[in-house]
Amino acid sequence: MQCPYCLSEVSKDAFVCKACARDIYMFKELLVKIDELEAVIKNQLDPAADTDRIATLETIVDEPVRKVGFLRCISDIALFIVLPLALLLIAHALITVVYDTKMVYLRIISMTLPFVFGYFLFRSVRRALFPWFVGVLFLAIASVIGMSGMTSLVDGAPIWPASLFEWREMLEYSISIAFSFLTGMLLGHMTYISTHQRRSGASNPLMTLLLTKMSQGTLSPDALHTLIKKINEYGTTIVALATTGITIYTGLKHVL
Repeated sequence: MQCPYCLSEVSKDAFVCKACARDIYMFKELLVKIDELEAVIKNQLDPAADTDRIATLETIVDEPVRKVGFLRCISDIALFIVLPLALLLIAHALITVVYDTKMVYLRIISMTLPFVFGYFLFRSVRRALFPWFVGVLFLAIASVIGMSGMTSLVDGAPIWPASLFEWREMLEYSISIAFSFLTGMLLGHMTYISTHQRRSGASNPLMTLLLTKMSQGTLSPDALHTLIKKINEYGTTIVALATTGITIYTGLKHVL
């Protein structure tokens, strides 16, 4: 604790500064509060003080992908690949064959349904991305080919496209379905990470670096708060919006 007059070090129990002999009784409570606040700030700016929380976060980030047995793998494929494929084909049959209504309804369903399945696939379990990416490609291609085959059975049209325009339209439709599923996967993964961070009290993965910079005086608390807020709110959201935009564009450009 320092004397408010001469800034000399003063004992916490003293009421008179031994250096300038001035009475500090009136300032005693205020000086104690200042010392307590300085201790709190110093502790917050010390990276070592957040070692446990950082370690917890790293455990979440580095959490191994869940290993599942053969039967569970088959069950997941049936639930998140085969089921949406069947629902898409049923929707195609109802809209184009049974009710013969506008194709825009089918495109909207084709963008919405894969998104829902992709979201629930990744929202509660950490999964390997590549195998499911392959599954998404299969879902998208099989859906479009199945719809084309169903149309061929009804009106006798060829299953495979007969012109470059038709090939491009089929490809864009497949991309729309695939990106819809991928967008759901991305948002589901964001939900999974956010939920685990709240449960563990962990902070942003960049916290280790940011705390170090703060302790070195190269990053102010205000700048840290702003940076973390922007990363959390806008980083993955921009990616999700981009994939959503691609989904909508490729799915609806030929029917609107």
